[in-house]
Amino acid sequence: MEEKKLYPFRFCTLQDEYVWGTDEFKLADLGYRDSLVRDGWLAGNAVSEVMDTYLDRVVGDNVYKFWGRQFPVQVKHIRVRGKMPLRVHPDAETAEQRYDFLGREKLWYVLRAGKDARLGIGFERDTDASELFFACSDGSVERLMHIVVPEEGQFFHIRPGTPHFASGDVELLEISESSPLDFCLCLWGGELSTDEFDPSLDLPSALDFIDYKAWTAPEAPHSHEGDIVRKLIDIPEFTVTKLQLTDPLHIYSEKFDSFILYSCVRGEASVQLEVLGQTARFPLEAGQTMLVPAECPDFFLVPTDRDTLILETTVAPREEKDSYTGATVA
Repeated sequence: MEEKKLYPFRFCTLQDEYVWGTDEFKLADLGYRDSLVRDGWLAGNAVSEVMDTYLDRVVGDNVYKFWGRQFPVQVKHIRVRGKMPLRVHPDAETAEQRYDFLGREKLWYVLRAGKDARLGIGFERDTDASELFFACSDGSVERLMHIVVPEEGQFFHIRPGTPHFASGDVELLEISESSPLDFCLCLWGGELSTDEFDPSLDLPSALDFIDYKAWTAPEAPHSHEGDIVRKLIDIPEFTVTKLQLTDPLHIYSEKFDSFILYSCVRGEASVQLEVLGQTARFPLEAGQTMLVPAECPDFFLVPTDRDTLILETTVAPREEKDSYTGATVA
Protein backbone atom coordinates (compact mmCIF):
# COMPACT_ATOMS: atom_id res chain seq x y z
CA MET A 1 0.00 0.00 0.00
CA GLU A 2 1.42 3.38 -1.00
CA GLU A 3 2.29 5.55 2.01
CA LYS A 4 0.65 8.92 2.38
CA LYS A 5 2.74 11.87 1.33
CA LEU A 6 3.38 14.70 3.75
CA TYR A 7 1.97 18.14 2.97
CA PRO A 8 2.50 21.76 4.13
CA PHE A 9 1.48 22.19 7.79
CA ARG A 10 -0.02 25.17 9.58
CA PHE A 11 -0.17 25.16 13.36
CA CYS A 12 -2.46 26.09 16.24
CA THR A 13 -1.14 29.10 18.17
CA LEU A 14 0.05 28.61 21.76
CA GLN A 15 -0.30 31.83 23.74
CA ASP A 16 1.23 32.83 27.07
CA GLU A 17 0.20 36.06 28.77
CA TYR A 18 2.49 38.03 31.07
CA VAL A 19 2.38 41.39 32.84
CA TRP A 20 4.44 42.96 30.04
CA GLY A 21 2.61 41.41 27.06
CA THR A 22 2.15 38.08 25.27
CA ASP A 23 4.22 35.34 23.68
CA GLU A 24 2.53 33.47 20.85
CA PHE A 25 4.32 30.32 19.75
CA LYS A 26 3.69 29.88 16.04
CA LEU A 27 5.86 26.75 15.99
CA ALA A 28 7.44 25.04 19.00
CA ASP A 29 8.89 21.62 19.79
CA LEU A 30 9.91 22.03 23.43
CA GLY A 31 8.13 19.20 25.24
CA TYR A 32 6.26 21.52 27.59
CA ARG A 33 5.23 23.57 24.54
CA ASP A 34 4.40 21.50 21.45
CA SER A 35 2.58 22.98 18.48
CA LEU A 36 -0.33 21.00 17.06
CA VAL A 37 -0.87 20.57 13.32
CA ARG A 38 -3.96 22.56 12.36
CA ASP A 39 -5.10 21.04 9.04
CA GLY A 40 -5.20 17.84 7.02
CA TRP A 41 -4.96 14.20 7.99
CA LEU A 42 -2.29 14.92 10.62
CA ALA A 43 -4.42 17.60 12.35
CA GLY A 44 -4.18 17.37 16.14
CA ASN A 45 -0.73 15.74 16.12
CA ALA A 46 2.07 17.54 17.93
CA VAL A 47 5.22 18.48 16.03
CA SER A 48 7.16 16.05 18.25
CA GLU A 49 4.81 13.21 17.23
CA VAL A 50 5.19 14.07 13.55
CA MET A 51 8.97 14.10 13.98
CA ASP A 52 8.97 10.76 15.84
CA THR A 53 6.98 9.15 13.04
CA TYR A 54 8.29 10.74 9.86
CA LEU A 55 11.83 11.77 10.86
CA ASP A 56 13.93 12.82 7.85
CA ARG A 57 10.83 13.01 5.65
CA VAL A 58 9.98 16.19 7.58
CA VAL A 59 13.35 17.91 7.91
CA GLY A 60 15.58 16.28 5.26
CA ASP A 61 18.41 13.76 5.54
CA ASN A 62 21.19 16.16 6.46
CA VAL A 63 19.17 18.14 8.99
CA TYR A 64 17.97 14.93 10.65
CA LYS A 65 21.49 13.51 10.76
CA PHE A 66 22.72 16.52 12.77
CA TRP A 67 19.67 17.59 14.81
CA GLY A 68 17.90 14.28 15.39
CA ARG A 69 14.22 14.08 16.34
CA GLN A 70 13.83 17.57 17.74
CA PHE A 71 12.58 20.11 15.25
CA PRO A 72 15.49 22.59 15.23
CA VAL A 73 13.73 25.99 14.90
CA GLN A 74 10.96 27.76 16.80
CA VAL A 75 8.93 30.84 15.88
CA LYS A 76 7.23 33.30 18.25
CA HIS A 77 5.15 36.43 17.82
CA ILE A 78 5.98 38.71 20.76
CA ARG A 79 3.61 41.57 21.67
CA VAL A 80 5.08 43.97 24.21
CA ARG A 81 2.87 46.50 26.02
CA GLY A 82 5.09 47.16 29.02
CA LYS A 83 8.68 46.20 29.82
CA MET A 84 9.93 42.72 29.10
CA PRO A 85 12.32 41.27 31.73
CA LEU A 86 15.99 41.52 30.80
CA ARG A 87 17.17 38.16 29.54
CA VAL A 88 20.16 36.38 28.00
CA HIS A 89 20.72 33.02 26.33
CA PRO A 90 23.83 30.77 26.31
CA ASP A 91 25.98 29.50 23.47
CA ALA A 92 25.59 25.97 22.15
CA GLU A 93 28.48 24.50 24.17
CA THR A 94 27.22 25.90 27.49
CA ALA A 95 23.64 24.86 26.72
CA GLU A 96 24.62 21.29 25.86
CA GLN A 97 27.13 20.69 28.65
CA ARG A 98 25.06 22.17 31.48
CA TYR A 99 21.46 21.65 30.42
CA ASP A 100 21.43 19.16 27.52
CA PHE A 101 19.58 21.66 25.32
CA LEU A 102 20.34 23.48 22.10
CA GLY A 103 21.73 26.99 22.28
CA ARG A 104 19.44 29.92 21.50
CA GLU A 105 20.62 31.95 18.52
CA LYS A 106 17.86 34.51 17.84
CA LEU A 107 16.60 36.82 15.15
CA TRP A 108 14.23 39.64 16.13
CA TYR A 109 12.24 41.08 13.23
CA VAL A 110 10.23 44.22 14.03
CA LEU A 111 6.62 43.76 12.91
CA ARG A 112 5.33 47.03 14.36
CA ALA A 113 6.75 49.80 16.56
CA GLY A 114 4.84 52.49 18.47
CA LYS A 115 6.28 55.87 19.40
CA ASP A 116 7.51 54.66 22.81
CA ALA A 117 9.03 51.40 21.54
CA ARG A 118 12.55 50.61 22.71
CA LEU A 119 14.88 47.64 22.37
CA GLY A 120 17.83 47.11 24.68
CA ILE A 121 20.47 44.93 23.02
CA GLY A 122 23.88 44.44 24.62
CA PHE A 123 25.89 47.12 26.39
CA GLU A 124 26.60 50.72 25.43
CA ARG A 125 30.16 50.37 26.73
CA ASP A 126 32.38 47.62 28.09
CA THR A 127 31.34 46.49 31.56
CA ASP A 128 32.01 43.52 33.86
CA ALA A 129 30.21 40.91 35.95
CA SER A 130 30.37 42.92 39.17
CA GLU A 131 28.90 46.09 37.69
CA LEU A 132 26.18 44.12 35.90
CA PHE A 133 25.25 42.15 39.02
CA PHE A 134 24.69 45.24 41.16
CA ALA A 135 22.90 47.12 38.35
CA CYS A 136 20.51 44.19 37.85
CA SER A 137 19.99 43.88 41.61
CA ASP A 138 18.95 47.52 42.08
CA GLY A 139 17.08 47.78 38.74
CA SER A 140 19.40 50.39 37.21
CA VAL A 141 20.81 48.10 34.51
CA GLU A 142 19.09 49.96 31.66
CA ARG A 143 21.71 52.72 32.00
CA LEU A 144 24.31 50.17 30.85
CA MET A 145 22.31 48.98 27.85
CA HIS A 146 22.59 49.90 24.18
CA ILE A 147 19.10 51.29 23.44
CA VAL A 148 17.58 51.17 19.96
CA VAL A 149 14.46 52.99 18.77
CA PRO A 150 13.07 50.31 16.43
CA GLU A 151 11.28 50.77 13.14
CA GLU A 152 9.02 48.36 11.30
CA GLY A 153 11.06 46.04 9.09
CA GLN A 154 14.30 46.24 11.07
CA PHE A 155 15.96 43.01 12.15
CA PHE A 156 18.49 42.18 14.83
CA HIS A 157 20.67 39.10 15.29
CA ILE A 158 20.87 38.57 19.05
CA ARG A 159 23.92 36.46 19.65
CA PRO A 160 24.45 34.18 22.66
CA GLY A 161 25.62 36.09 25.73
CA THR A 162 23.89 39.34 24.68
CA PRO A 163 21.44 40.69 27.30
CA HIS A 164 18.29 42.06 25.67
CA PHE A 165 14.77 43.31 26.33
CA ALA A 166 11.92 45.17 24.62
CA SER A 167 9.66 47.85 26.07
CA GLY A 168 6.81 50.14 25.09
CA ASP A 169 4.46 49.28 22.25
CA VAL A 170 6.29 46.90 19.92
CA GLU A 171 5.66 43.61 18.13
CA LEU A 172 8.45 41.22 17.18
CA LEU A 173 8.74 38.00 15.23
CA GLU A 174 11.36 35.88 16.98
CA ILE A 175 12.99 33.03 15.06
CA SER A 176 15.41 31.00 17.13
CA GLU A 177 16.78 27.56 17.85
CA SER A 178 14.39 25.20 19.63
CA SER A 179 15.41 25.83 23.21
CA PRO A 180 13.79 27.13 26.43
CA LEU A 181 17.07 28.60 27.69
CA ASP A 182 16.34 32.24 28.43
CA PHE A 183 17.98 33.37 31.69
CA CYS A 184 16.24 36.11 33.69
CA LEU A 185 18.64 38.91 34.65
CA CYS A 186 16.31 41.68 35.85
CA LEU A 187 12.56 41.91 36.48
CA TRP A 188 12.49 45.73 36.88
CA GLY A 189 10.87 45.33 40.28
CA GLY A 190 8.28 42.80 39.15
CA GLU A 191 7.73 39.21 40.27
CA LEU A 192 9.17 36.12 38.62
CA SER A 193 6.70 34.14 36.51
CA THR A 194 7.66 30.47 36.58
CA ASP A 195 5.66 30.05 33.35
CA GLU A 196 8.16 32.35 31.63
CA PHE A 197 11.44 31.46 33.37
CA ASP A 198 12.83 28.41 35.11
CA PRO A 199 13.86 29.85 38.52
CA SER A 200 17.25 28.12 38.22
CA LEU A 201 18.02 30.14 35.06
CA ASP A 202 18.95 33.25 37.00
CA LEU A 203 21.52 36.05 37.04
CA PRO A 204 24.30 34.26 38.98
CA SER A 205 24.04 31.25 36.64
CA ALA A 206 24.53 33.46 33.57
CA LEU A 207 27.41 35.68 34.69
CA ASP A 208 30.16 33.49 33.19
CA PHE A 209 28.77 33.37 29.63
CA ILE A 210 27.58 36.98 29.20
CA ASP A 211 29.42 39.11 26.63
CA TYR A 212 30.49 42.23 28.55
CA LYS A 213 31.91 44.05 25.52
CA ALA A 214 30.10 47.02 23.99
CA TRP A 215 27.50 45.76 21.51
CA THR A 216 28.00 46.44 17.83
CA ALA A 217 25.39 45.60 15.22
CA PRO A 218 26.54 43.37 12.34
CA GLU A 219 25.25 46.12 10.05
CA ALA A 220 23.59 49.51 10.36
CA PRO A 221 19.99 48.73 11.35
CA HIS A 222 17.64 49.67 8.55
CA SER A 223 14.61 48.03 7.09
CA HIS A 224 15.67 47.20 3.48
CA GLU A 225 11.98 47.58 2.60
CA GLY A 226 12.85 48.20 -1.06
CA ASP A 227 14.63 44.86 -1.49
CA ILE A 228 12.70 42.06 -3.22
CA VAL A 229 14.91 39.37 -1.66
CA ARG A 230 17.09 40.05 1.37
CA LYS A 231 19.04 37.53 3.45
CA LEU A 232 18.60 38.66 7.06
CA ILE A 233 20.72 36.05 8.83
CA ASP A 234 22.88 33.18 7.61
CA ILE A 235 24.39 31.17 10.45
CA PRO A 236 24.96 27.40 10.88
CA GLU A 237 21.81 27.14 13.02
CA PHE A 238 19.42 28.64 10.45
CA THR A 239 19.07 31.03 7.52
CA VAL A 240 16.28 33.60 7.25
CA THR A 241 15.49 35.36 3.97
CA LYS A 242 12.95 38.13 3.45
CA LEU A 243 10.78 37.72 0.34
CA GLN A 244 8.81 40.66 -1.02
CA LEU A 245 6.45 38.41 -2.94
CA THR A 246 5.24 40.10 -6.11
CA ASP A 247 5.14 37.10 -8.49
CA PRO A 248 4.85 33.34 -8.06
CA LEU A 249 8.09 31.61 -7.12
CA HIS A 250 8.90 28.07 -8.24
CA ILE A 251 10.64 26.45 -5.26
CA TYR A 252 12.83 23.37 -5.53
CA SER A 253 13.39 22.44 -1.89
CA GLU A 254 15.86 19.73 -2.97
CA LYS A 255 18.48 22.47 -3.37
CA PHE A 256 18.10 23.30 0.35
CA ASP A 257 18.09 19.64 1.47
CA SER A 258 15.90 20.99 4.28
CA PHE A 259 12.38 21.74 5.32
CA ILE A 260 11.26 25.31 4.62
CA LEU A 261 9.35 27.55 7.03
CA TYR A 262 7.29 30.45 5.69
CA SER A 263 6.19 33.13 8.15
CA CYS A 264 3.77 35.61 6.60
CA VAL A 265 4.44 39.13 7.90
CA ARG A 266 1.75 40.81 5.81
CA GLY A 267 -0.49 40.07 2.88
CA GLU A 268 -1.44 36.53 1.91
CA ALA A 269 0.01 33.69 -0.17
CA SER A 270 -0.52 30.05 -0.94
CA VAL A 271 1.78 27.07 -1.36
CA GLN A 272 0.70 25.09 -4.41
CA LEU A 273 1.86 21.61 -5.39
CA GLU A 274 0.72 18.79 -7.61
CA VAL A 275 -1.09 15.91 -5.89
CA LEU A 276 -2.31 13.04 -8.06
CA GLY A 277 -2.40 15.26 -11.12
CA GLN A 278 -4.30 18.09 -9.44
CA THR A 279 -3.10 21.35 -7.88
CA ALA A 280 -3.48 21.44 -4.11
CA ARG A 281 -3.48 24.92 -2.53
CA PHE A 282 -2.44 25.58 1.06
CA PRO A 283 -3.25 29.15 2.16
CA LEU A 284 -0.89 31.21 4.32
CA GLU A 285 -2.29 34.34 5.96
CA ALA A 286 -0.58 37.19 7.79
CA GLY A 287 0.52 36.07 11.25
CA GLN A 288 0.75 32.39 10.30
CA THR A 289 3.78 30.12 9.92
CA MET A 290 3.77 27.15 7.54
CA LEU A 291 6.15 24.20 7.49
CA VAL A 292 6.80 22.71 4.06
CA PRO A 293 8.37 19.28 4.69
CA ALA A 294 11.51 18.26 2.84
CA GLU A 295 9.40 15.53 1.20
CA CYS A 296 7.73 18.27 -0.91
CA PRO A 297 10.58 18.91 -3.36
CA ASP A 298 8.78 20.97 -6.00
CA PHE A 299 6.08 23.59 -5.38
CA PHE A 300 5.00 27.17 -6.08
CA LEU A 301 4.79 30.03 -3.58
CA VAL A 302 2.06 32.30 -4.97
CA PRO A 303 1.04 35.74 -3.66
CA THR A 304 -2.72 36.20 -3.30
CA ASP A 305 -2.45 39.80 -2.08
CA ARG A 306 -0.63 42.71 -3.72
CA ASP A 307 1.53 43.54 -0.70
CA THR A 308 2.83 40.22 0.61
CA LEU A 309 5.95 39.91 2.75
CA ILE A 310 7.24 36.54 3.90
CA LEU A 311 10.22 35.38 5.95
CA GLU A 312 11.68 32.10 4.72
CA THR A 313 13.63 29.94 7.19
CA THR A 314 15.84 26.98 6.24
CA VAL A 315 18.64 25.01 7.88
CA ALA A 316 21.78 24.33 5.88
CA PRO A 317 23.58 20.97 6.08
CA ARG A 318 26.14 20.80 8.91
CA GLU A 319 29.39 18.86 8.91
CA GLU A 320 30.60 17.29 12.14
CA LYS A 321 34.31 17.63 12.81
CA ASP A 322 36.51 15.22 14.73
CA SER A 323 37.59 17.10 17.87
CA TYR A 324 41.15 15.77 17.62
CA THR A 325 41.93 15.72 13.90
CA GLY A 326 39.57 18.38 12.63
CA ALA A 327 38.51 16.05 9.82
CA THR A 328 34.91 15.82 8.67
CA VAL A 329 33.08 12.86 10.22
CA ALA A 330 31.31 10.75 7.62
